[in-house]
Amino acid sequence: MRKAPSKTSVPDRAADPSLQSLFDVHEATLPNGLQVRLLANHLAPVVSLYTFFNVGSRNERPGITGISHLFEHMMFNGAKKYGPKMFDKTLESNGGSSNAYTSHDMTVYYDDFSSDALETVLDLESDRMRSLRISQEMLTSEREVVKEERRVRMDNDIGGMMDEELGSLVYKAHAYRWPVIGWMADIEAITREDCQNFFRTYYAPNNAILYIAGDIDPKKTLALVRRYYGDIPRGPAPQPVINAEPEQRGERRSTVRHPAQSPAVVIGYKGPSARDEDTLALDVAQYVLTKGEGSRLTRSLLYEQKVVVGVGLDWSWRIDPGTILFFLELMPESDPQKAEAALYAELEKLARDGITERELQKALNNLRSDHLRELGTNNGRAHAMGNYEALLGDWRHVLSLPSAYASITREQVQAAVKKYLIPERRSVVTLMPAPSEA
Repeated sequence: MRKAPSKTSVPDRAADPSLQSLFDVHEATLPNGLQVRLLANHLAPVVSLYTFFNVGSRNERPGITGISHLFEHMMFNGAKKYGPKMFDKTLESNGGSSNAYTSHDMTVYYDDFSSDALETVLDLESDRMRSLRISQEMLTSEREVVKEERRVRMDNDIGGMMDEELGSLVYKAHAYRWPVIGWMADIEAITREDCQNFFRTYYAPNNAILYIAGDIDPKKTLALVRRYYGDIPRGPAPQPVINAEPEQRGERRSTVRHPAQSPAVVIGYKGPSARDEDTLALDVAQYVLTKGEGSRLTRSLLYEQKVVVGVGLDWSWRIDPGTILFFLELMPESDPQKAEAALYAELEKLARDGITERELQKALNNLRSDHLRELGTNNGRAHAMGNYEALLGDWRHVLSLPSAYASITREQVQAAVKKYLIPERRSVVTLMPAPSEA
């Protein structure tokens, strides 16, 4: 039976008093559906502006995989008022800078600039949301750029190659199974009409949220936003993403052969969605296992047993159930099976015995520190608000996350490990060095 998108709600938690005073946020929604979040900070005459579009590779389909990332490139190539190459030229001439990124769940654009350039930046951003130029010439040019990026990051990069192979093992039905950059054949097949339909639907104001943090007057800034964005028409409602991923009933394995100096192993376990209560407990487990030189896996696998030269753990939140990913970097003569066995023994020990009170407090201290460090700049605050709103449904989780972590117990961490880090939820990709074609 097909499962609809998760409706799990995040529990209401008390705001951290030390953060509440930093987030006097003014909120508004324009008639065309554009949501606006404004946060004043007058310590320096600088501003950060983030535009979060609710679209990522999970909104794609076979035939147009990679179109979200392709659009990230195309958005910098000119619109009706500001032509090709004018976006960066205009922004930089006003002392600003910009960048963007695409993930499985969202596409994000951000600008950092002096506060006196605010109106110019709003003019730039609204111009490309309103009237991006989608010419065949531009599509052909950016397609070649993305194809070359794919060759560098995926086809000829061991980490990218293994990550791509793991995605196709972990997911059988969900759109998370393909890489954000897309499949090469799909990148080549995307048409101008595909791009026009994609732009009208996913880059419409009713599918975006604007975050502006810094030296601003919220009332005047909202008036400017209404002036520059208010006449952009709404787009059609995006199709909902159906989570049709079947239950995994056993370990899945794959071997990749590629010229390399040494073997490597990537292991993925199916995890929960960002809104699941187990997510925070797994954050704690991640810090216990791999945060710092004294972490369990670093100490055991790298220093004591010497079965790896590097060990990593990536547990990144996603809208739908994500992947808990371990990476083992080995020496040329290493036995991948021995390294795997050492990892599994540590995970079984964690599930059997749990963590100590000292490990829990160390992890919580580091989680809180990393969270607060992100909120130290306008850019960090705007990004955090957008990220938590996209993944959890409300930017206010920025305020309550420290108290949410503080409530995590050793028993919750142990239960989450027992639930998710088990063989039945495991997928393994092993890289075996092959002779160089050269």
